[in-house]
Amino acid sequence: MRLFSSVHDVTDIKKLVQDALDLKANPYAHQHLGKNKTLGLVFLNPSLRTRLSTQKAAINLGMSVMVMNMDKEGWALETQDGVVMNGTTVEHIREAAAVMGQYCDILGLRSFPKLHNREEDYNEDFFNKFVKYCGVPVVSLESATRHPLQSLADLVTITETWKAHSPSEKVGVRLPKVVLAWAPHVKALPQAVPNSFAEWMCRAQQESMLDFTIAQPEGYELNPDFTPGATITHSLEEALSGADYIYVKNWSSYKEYGRVLTYPDGWMMNNEKLKLTNNGKVMHCLPVRRDLELSSEILDGPNSLVIHEAGNRLWAAQAVLKQILSDLQ
Repeated sequence: MRLFSSVHDVTDIKKLVQDALDLKANPYAHQHLGKNKTLGLVFLNPSLRTRLSTQKAAINLGMSVMVMNMDKEGWALETQDGVVMNGTTVEHIREAAAVMGQYCDILGLRSFPKLHNREEDYNEDFFNKFVKYCGVPVVSLESATRHPLQSLADLVTITETWKAHSPSEKVGVRLPKVVLAWAPHVKALPQAVPNSFAEWMCRAQQESMLDFTIAQPEGYELNPDFTPGATITHSLEEALSGADYIYVKNWSSYKEYGRVLTYPDGWMMNNEKLKLTNNGKVMHCLPVRRDLELSSEILDGPNSLVIHEAGNRLWAAQAVLKQILSDLQ
């Protein structure tokens, strides 16, 4: 593997999930792979879990890590070719990415969408040019349209907890019902996390790992390229019926790109809605706005998996880095 940007870069998701769980059980077994190797993490946007989990994953594998906050410490980058750089940009991405590739064996990049121009964001121009010019393997730390490390950690969490907490007679009889549930927010958020979660869950559904449903108000439908095979409803209550896992997340409109549309009341998950589920476990990528996106009673209660899920970010990142390092040998 030389690129980890989506589920499409993974040939066997069941194996990758199992690799993550094996690493969780034995974190330091593969330190020889990272000896004398350097991971560079390049951030154009804030990060907590992605930054720390990926750094720790690299250290577990014996790697050195360098972090560059381009939005605060780097030169303003130009991405367009054929322009005279007589404005505010100081360095072209051709040189910047190529130089980073001289110093690092693997690079990770995080860059959010602007949410102004759908075509521009969904073309992933910045990310793709970085991959093209850096000359080394690249891991997406979240891009304009996807957050694959988060989605892998989510699938690891579902797989692990379903096996651990479901009665043995239930496992194998039916698949867990997983629901992606839209939630309110005070501002327009990207579609990267829900896009990616939907894409990974649809792939897992194809692999007979789970059943997947998306619930959102009208107008908040995701790009259908990310939701093949998903059951889609505008009724949260309908989606929650019999749900084993509820993944709560806000996103702005794809159709009316980047806009926050009006929506009916009743879209925040709370304990009353949880009664509709099969004692469902609640997930969120974090950070979360308490009592806006998700009620404190759920976050502080026994059905919350958000901390467990965040912990699995480490093993997801380590599984990806391990595979890249193995392929570099």
